[in-house]
Parts: sequence; C-alpha cells; structure tokens
Amino acid sequence: MTNFDFPAFLVLASVVTGAIWLLDARWLAPRRRAAAGGAPVKEPVVVEYARAFFPVIFAVLILRSFVVEPFRIPSNSMMPTLLTGDFILVNKYAYGLRLPVLNAKFVDIGEPERGDVVVFRFPLDPSTDYIKRVIGLPGDVIGYRGKTVYLNGEPVAQLPIGRYTGVGSGREMTGAREALESLDGVEHSILTRSRAPDLPPGCRVLAFGSVKVPEGQYFVMGDNRDNSNDSRCWGFVPEENLVGKAFGIWMHWDGARDGLPIAWSRLGDGID
Repeated sequence: MTNFDFPAFLVLASVVTGAIWLLDARWLAPRRRAAAGGAPVKEPVVVEYARAFFPVIFAVLILRSFVVEPFRIPSNSMMPTLLTGDFILVNKYAYGLRLPVLNAKFVDIGEPERGDVVVFRFPLDPSTDYIKRVIGLPGDVIGYRGKTVYLNGEPVAQLPIGRYTGVGSGREMTGAREALESLDGVEHSILTRSRAPDLPPGCRVLAFGSVKVPEGQYFVMGDNRDNSNDSRCWGFVPEENLVGKAFGIWMHWDGARDGLPIAWSRLGDGID
C-alpha cells in the first residue's frame, strides 16, 4: 500500500533531533551561558526546532510502532469488506511488539487467527504493504475450486446474498456474486464472478491442487476473489512479515464517487 519507509524516517528524525537537543543541553548551552557571564542567551534556531519537534516525533514513533498505524486502501482486492479510498487503523500489538525498522519481535502477544484481516509486508517486495484475510494457519491444507475455499479437505460454508452493486472506484464489480463466508465463526462478505477462472492468469501455487501451509507462515486471500493478487499466486506470508491486524475505518475518500467523495456511512465501521 506504500513504498515510503516512514518508520525509518521517524527513527532517523528522532535520533537527530534528540541528539541535537541533548548535546546542547549537556554541553553547548552551559558554555554559551558561561561565555555571556550569566546573561540570558538566545539558543540557536536549530536547537530551538530540535527541542520543539523531538517530543512530537518520538511520540508519533512510539504510537505508530507499538499501538496503531493508519493505512489507505488503494485497490478493490478486499471488496466488499474494504473499498478503494478507505482509511483504516491497524492494531500493531495484536501479533506481538516489533522494533521499528529492524522488525525484530521482542514481545510475543498473540498469533493470527483464521478470518483476521491483516496488513503485511509483501514477501516479493517487503517495501510494499499488502492487506488480505488469513485463510490458512500453519499446518492447514488449503484448496480452492469452484469459487470455494477448502480448509483441511472441507468446503468453507458460503451463504449467497445476491448481486453486488458497486459505487465509485468499485463500480466495476457491479453484477458480481456476493456471498457470506464463515471462517471459524468469522462471517464476512466475498465477491466472485462465475465466468472468471478460479486462479487468475499466472497463479501457480494452487495450480496442481491443495497445499499445506508451512510452519511460521500463513495463507491469505482477498475477499474480492477474482480480483486479488494473493497466496494463490505468490505463496505464503512469513510470520516476520506481519504488520498488524486491521480493526476499523476512520475515513473514506474516493474521488470516483458520484457527488461528495466522502462516504459518511463508512466512518467508524469495524472490520470483520
């Protein structure tokens, strides 16, 4: 979802502003006061800015690294659960605390469950964040045929809802089949097109049948099953690539919508 390494920027900015502030407070400021004979001395502009910005930057770093992080949905791959233009919040501690930039876990809190909507670093390009739904846990056997997920040999239940009507950037999905799928009791809507192949062109992971999810990895899919680049195409998500669990929508802005680009009804929605 993004290529800019914002965590690295926050760490660097925190180190630079903090170092300037500390250096001045411990060594430079006393020297300036001594040279002025105790008279008030105006601090350098760079020190003034460092002192003002360090607490803010450091607070954002802590909040974003260990508590919650915002993301914007750039595609239709998670429709109808998430729409292009949704701004979501991701729980950063749901699957353990990791050091920023290094991504090394230092506190183990929990593991993904089937049905979780997760943000992760794309295994083929870790600089890019993806969002999908966890379908298979380590040790699970996953298959997909006839628009149906097979979990350990059993079909995952689907309840037909009807034909979907898309709006804005999702208008292209109008007419798709919408169904309610249940994974370990987590109910969510999915979209499929009857004429589309089960596997998009070039997707080879499930081309020869079901696969077993390796230890320490996860099988993920988009809810828009015929418009998603997911584990069916490129394989599994390693545990160390997990960023967090998506839990809420705080804004929706889609310039392709008729009228106002904001969908007020989506603000504050949870993510199932």
